[in-house]
Formats: sequence, structure tokens, C-alpha cells
Amino acid sequence: MELEIDIEGWPEMAGSQGWEELADRAAQAICEVAPELANGRLAVSLLFTSDDEVHVLNREWRDRDKPTNVLSFPMLERAELVDLAQDGPPVLLGDIALAHETCAREAQEKCVALETHATHLIVHGLLHLAGHDHVDSDEDAAAMEAIEIAALAKMGIADPYGDREV
Repeated sequence: MELEIDIEGWPEMAGSQGWEELADRAAQAICEVAPELANGRLAVSLLFTSDDEVHVLNREWRDRDKPTNVLSFPMLERAELVDLAQDGPPVLLGDIALAHETCAREAQEKCVALETHATHLIVHGLLHLAGHDHVDSDEDAAAMEAIEIAALAKMGIADPYGDREV
């Protein structure tokens, strides 16, 4: 999976790792646990931006007049993704936008680093692009959470939903 990353208004990360490297690591981890995403033809646009920008996107595309932590805009149906051949031209899987102020506030509320929470939201957004959902049923939510937990564990990040075993 190829990530096209744009960073607008997010602070530089402490240490040598930047947001691009963090996003690449998250994408690699999710590809290890969600094989449908491990297709070299896939391209994803990832925007690190402000609450104001996400608010506009949320209002325009989802009729929700407020910012949110992450938005995902899939370009493929799940069946198209699953059936996508490994050979061929690049295919846009979709777009993801992360809202800095909301992500920072949530990270503080959860007592985790912003980098940790952003990683979780990137994984979460990528699963939405792959057709996973957590809204329609508790069963779907549990399945999606299990994949998130497995991907994050590959990066040494604890279960963001609690301490239960998967």
C-alpha cells in the first residue's frame, strides 16, 4: 500500500520519527493482519489537518456539523478490494483525514501519547477504507476492534479498548 501524506498544522513529533514514518508503520502493521490491504496497487491519501478542516469535510460529506477525530472516504467497495488483482496500475483505496485538536484532546483524556492515538486512528481509518464498520452491529464492531488490536500489538501499542484478550 502506498500512502500519500499531507501534514497541515500538526506539530513535529519529538525524536527522529515523523508523522510519515508513523503512518507507514501503521499501514505495514494493518497489512499484516488484514491481507486484503496488503496489495501493492493500493494508494491511500492521508491528511493530518485541523479540526476546522475536518469539520468542513464532515459537514459537506456526512451532514454532521462538527469535527470528529478521523474521517474515511472509501473509493472501492469491499468486494472490489478483495477481488483486486496484485498486478496492474495503482488504485485509489480512499482518503483519510485526522483532526489534530480532537485527536490531541482524546489522547489526553485517554492518558496516551498523541502519536499512539493517531496510530490507532490511522489503523481504524484504513479498516473503514477496507469496508469494515463498527456502527451496524456489535458483532461487526468486535470484529473490527480485534483487527485493530492485533495491528497495534504488532507495533507494541496496548489494546486501546481495554485489557481483554483477543
